[in-house]
Amino acid sequence: MHPKQPYKPINCDFYDELEAFATQQKTVLVEFETPQGNMRKCEVRIVNLETRNKEEFVTLDNGLEIRLDFIHSVDGALMPDYC
Repeated sequence: MHPKQPYKPINCDFYDELEAFATQQKTVLVEFETPQGNMRKCEVRIVNLETRNKEEFVTLDNGLEIRLDFIHSVDGALMPDYC
C-alpha cells in the first residue's frame, strides 16, 4: 500500500482512458511510484478499476494494485493535471 497521503482525484479523461484499456484487455506500459517512492514500469493489462474509501485504484493482471494518483503514465501518455 502507498504511504498515506491525501488522495488527489485524477483527470476524468485519463480515467476514461484507463477504463478503455481495461475493456480492451490491451497490454500497456504503466509507470508508477512505489510505496517507497521509487519509480517502476511494467507491461500489464488493466483488470479492474474501483473506488474504496473515496480513493480510486487500478488492479493489474500481475496482481499489483495501484492508487490512481500514483500513476505517472500509461502507454507513454503522461497523467494530466487533476480534475
